[in-house]
Amino acid sequence: MGNILFLIGITLLLGPARTFAFFARKQKWRGSAAFWVGILLILVRWTLVGFAVECYGIFVLFGEFFKTIASFAYNIPVVGPYLAKALQAAGEKAGANDRAHKDLPV
Repeated sequence: MGNILFLIGITLLLGPARTFAFFARKQKWRGSAAFWVGILLILVRWTLVGFAVECYGIFVLFGEFFKTIASFAYNIPVVGPYLAKALQAAGEKAGANDRAHKDLPV
């Protein structure tokens, strides 16, 4: 149910054409494939494996946004700086500096 609501939310936020363009980008084919295979595995009751595959797909698809989220997370009291460091590191692992939002449809 959460996967369906996630996809509906992205579609409502970006619109159908931009949502399709986001998932169909050539640079993100591994992430898109992993995301859809993860959803399929969850639907056929391989939930743990499907969840892991889907998490990988989300990391590849949305990893470049982690650095942006880190700048907002820094302002959270007490845990903000630690959370921001973790998100910054995850963004660097996902290659956010290499792409720098150049190919985003939004």
